[in-house]
Amino acid sequence: MTNGQLLWVDDEVELLRGHIIFLEKKGYEVTTVSNGTDAIDICQERSFDLVLLDEQMPGLSGLETLQRIKEISPATPVVMVTKSEEENIMEQAIGQKIADYLIKPVNPNQILLVLKKNIHRREIETEVTQSRYQQQFQQIAMQIMDCKTWQDWMTVYKQLVHWELQLSSTDSQMTEMLAMQKEEANLGFAKFVKKNYLDWVSSLNNPNSPTPHSHPVLSPEIFKTKIFPHLNQKEKVFLVVLDNFRYDQWRVLAQEIGDQFDLDEDLYFSILPTATQYARNAIFSGLMPNKIAKMFPDLWVDEDEEEGKNLNEGPLIQTQLERYRRHESFSYNKINSSADAEKFMQQLNQLNKNDLNVVVFNFIDMLSHARTESKMVRELANNESAYRSITLSWFRHSVIAEFFRWLAQTDYKVIVTTDHGSIRCTKPVKIVGDRNTNTNLRYKLGKSLGYDAKDLFVVKDPGLAQLPSPNLSTSYVFATGDSFFAYPNNYNYYVSYYKDTFQHGGISMEEMIIPLITMTGKKR
Repeated sequence: MTNGQLLWVDDEVELLRGHIIFLEKKGYEVTTVSNGTDAIDICQERSFDLVLLDEQMPGLSGLETLQRIKEISPATPVVMVTKSEEENIMEQAIGQKIADYLIKPVNPNQILLVLKKNIHRREIETEVTQSRYQQQFQQIAMQIMDCKTWQDWMTVYKQLVHWELQLSSTDSQMTEMLAMQKEEANLGFAKFVKKNYLDWVSSLNNPNSPTPHSHPVLSPEIFKTKIFPHLNQKEKVFLVVLDNFRYDQWRVLAQEIGDQFDLDEDLYFSILPTATQYARNAIFSGLMPNKIAKMFPDLWVDEDEEEGKNLNEGPLIQTQLERYRRHESFSYNKINSSADAEKFMQQLNQLNKNDLNVVVFNFIDMLSHARTESKMVRELANNESAYRSITLSWFRHSVIAEFFRWLAQTDYKVIVTTDHGSIRCTKPVKIVGDRNTNTNLRYKLGKSLGYDAKDLFVVKDPGLAQLPSPNLSTSYVFATGDSFFAYPNNYNYYVSYYKDTFQHGGISMEEMIIPLITMTGKKR
């Protein structure tokens, strides 16, 4: 078994004998030709793992040969070997997608490095990444056991996402090991939230709260902690809310836009339920849901009402600005379709006059719902890695990429965040409710709910969680880990339909610990 099949094209091929012997001893099979025409002919007959191509040859030049080889075998890496360091030759070669280049005279170790980089990169990355994760595994396990504060949980979650992204970009078999570690972390996280959540929300807006860090930043505090300070400095702010956007999706997006912005990455905690109606309305109003329902009953829609649950976001922002006696000019836009996006892009110069602009993009939430309802979308996004990939593809090929390029050239402080994340649900949990019980799979509210309280977070007095109580006997029940609620009637159908779908509303790191990013354009 060889390490790889190489083609070396050089008109002075007899001078390469030493290099070829070196490569053969390293396990490579090397075929040599002395001109571009022969190189093209042999590439039509058989395939190679890599081509080393001299740039200066009589007859067809290296660049002309490169073009023809790329037409025959676009995926084969071609390394240009050149005496010349002329900039225009380099640019042309890079433009034709060379994999690498070497300057003559080359030494054997340089060639070996190029081969490892272009032929063996995947297996080397897999081996090194697996080895590093194995070394870290025990340390992360200890950290999960030792987590005592919300800061500890943020650190653990960041590490788990880091390794998830590292392992998923290789051919590693350790993704299952990581998934088990993540599951263990989520069980510990749920216990932590159950123990502390009611104290967190009771300390909101409480001047006698022991310390500012007695609770993490929560949904109603986003404007107060992240947006108003910039406005106070007379900086204009663009708040971009990507609905249902997880931290792992942010990390992938950050690699895409990192060359356009300076990024200041932070995380915050979504309130419960981790659902748009509650968490996003809390962001925009600066209030917990029961306060919105009490102070602005016209702007709050109860679960059992038919009306859309997030139709009043612009007016809720207005109430928060008025409550803080702020007079900044602001706009609010929601993008649900490509038509909405095109219309929004046409308004950008007009929006530039405002101190604060808020825009909500609904694509990722629509994707997670479509994935539940469509077999085809479920196949396309059949795991976390595929889900991230589709999110990135949407970003690259939708108006939002153009929008971020525009933002990078402006003076705006750009805050990118979300209302909640989502988790892929695999474990059904039985629950019984009446016909008025809400339909969400990760939380339920209603009267006389029947359930086994083990591994659930039960709030019998909604006021303690600062949630509305449509009836005197309403209680809220939240799923934890990767479980989802299923009714005993038609149980098997229900479970097979919803298993492995991305849901939100309950308690998990993916749903609750979410991105809060401040970006400044580099104005290139």
